[in-house]
Amino acid sequence: MAKVYYVKDAPIGPLKGKGKKVAVIGFGSQGHAHSLNLRDSGVKVSVAELKGTANYKLAVKYKFKPTDIKTAMKGATLIIVTLPDEIQARIYKTQIAPNLKAGQTLGFCHGFNIHFKYIVPPKNVNVVMIAPKGPGHLVRSEYEKGGGVPCLVAVQQDPTKTARKIALAWGNGIGGARAGIIQTTYKEETETDLFGEQVVLCGGLTSLIKAGFETLVNAGYQPEIAYFECMHEVKLIVDLMYQGGMSYMRYSISNTAEYGDLTRGSRIVTGKTKAEMKKILAEIKSGKFAKEWVGEYKRGMKKFNSLYKKDYNCKLEKVGRKLRKMMKWIDAKEV
Repeated sequence: MAKVYYVKDAPIGPLKGKGKKVAVIGFGSQGHAHSLNLRDSGVKVSVAELKGTANYKLAVKYKFKPTDIKTAMKGATLIIVTLPDEIQARIYKTQIAPNLKAGQTLGFCHGFNIHFKYIVPPKNVNVVMIAPKGPGHLVRSEYEKGGGVPCLVAVQQDPTKTARKIALAWGNGIGGARAGIIQTTYKEETETDLFGEQVVLCGGLTSLIKAGFETLVNAGYQPEIAYFECMHEVKLIVDLMYQGGMSYMRYSISNTAEYGDLTRGSRIVTGKTKAEMKKILAEIKSGKFAKEWVGEYKRGMKKFNSLYKKDYNCKLEKVGRKLRKMMKWIDAKEV
């Protein structure tokens, strides 16, 4: 069983007190949540953000005084990097590394750049991770309710012998210790996170939804009906599993739906599907995916943008945008 830390195991003292502060680099999804939650937990926070950007203006709105990375890092016990994976290495090389001091702690919310060695910190700094298992807005909203989002904690380097205490203080400061902070490694977090995104949560789910929708439409059924059956109702099923796993979901649906689930699901996710999952995992572990993604970014993301545009304009999405306008209760978000 994995070790789990709670509030009593994660005193916030290593980040609080005279002369101590935390630098948060980036005020995006995770950055804004970590900055606000830590400040509300009594920690002095310095935010680094590009002047004139939307995130800079948002930080000002929340009463921070955003500055450049060098200034934010000066004297910081902990430096939290919340920038997108694809730009971290460049910003680290040009702005973070030249200003790092021995004994400081570098913190990341995802292990991608450290695990695949796109960032290689000097041996005289701590390297830790607190990875909330939820998006930034949830990290913030749960904290405000008095709770927290479960987090993962990992220590990659510990020259000061205080890295774990600092990481746990960070996790406590954003509310994670209220729900539980699970011990892991950079390798485990990075590889399982990428696998989950690609095979189940994003890649697998969106491909399954599109395939189901297209099958019904191509068979002559109305696109609107196909949308409800293959896209809209996914949330209803996921919410049930979120609350009580597959057993509670099956308890809650009709016997007809449950029998169809138990007898037909394995015909969709076949041995060939599982073999492809293993192949994808191997690509992640070997660094092949990381190399492909970093290369795609450096080449200007032409493939990325082409694939995004194709799906954005597909029939499923066009039908969905029309139907969501009818459903005022869902607070539709269109981009």
